Amino acid sequence: MPLVLLTGAARSTSIAAGLAPRLSARGWEVATSDLDGADYPCDLATATGPDELVRAVVRDHGPISALVLSHAHGVESGILDTTAESFDRHVAVNARASLLLIAAFARQVPEGGGAVVALTSDHTTGNLPYGASKGALDRIVISAARELGPRGISANVVNPGPIDTGWMDDDLRGSLEPYHPLGRLGTPADIAGVVGFLISPEGRWVSGQLLRTDGGFSASV
Repeated sequence: MPLVLLTGAARSTSIAAGLAPRLSARGWEVATSDLDGADYPCDLATATGPDELVRAVVRDHGPISALVLSHAHGVESGILDTTAESFDRHVAVNARASLLLIAAFARQVPEGGGAVVALTSDHTTGNLPYGASKGALDRIVISAARELGPRGISANVVNPGPIDTGWMDDDLRGSLEPYHPLGRLGTPADIAGVVGFLISPEGRWVSGQLLRTDGGFSASV
């Protein structure tokens, strides 16, 4: 049974928590990680955390065939009120940790290759450090597709659009739904099929892409 490492899975309503049972149903052994809870608690804000996490999972389960990056640090602030400390933490968790996780994953990837999928976001205005660090994540993953392709590793970024994971209030839901072509907001279940395909052997020919899997929310006319 192939093994997938899934980060950001502590909250029961998170995208990662929604992905885990669906990936398991597709035949994956799933190891989950987060700052608190999940299978492997890990502080990804540290420089050593990502490598320690991968080594622990490999020690317990064997080689990891897929890496799904769904962790994120986000504190709303803009140009005038973002502190250096806040910006650095966003970059450390959202960008640097992802880079280090991908590198550690690539070093142990089993014969036959593997896949990386990272979840990203367009949210920037009013949430500047989050958006900036997610932009760095996008470039890291797309670069990984080129650099790690010879190792048989595909790498893609998935932008799911606004997913209702419990952080929205009724007013925000009501303001977003009219702009969605399908008349509803996305759920973790909507993203599971896309991620499951991309990490499958059949999906690995798709690589180096930033995919908007938002049900048409970002489509313009």
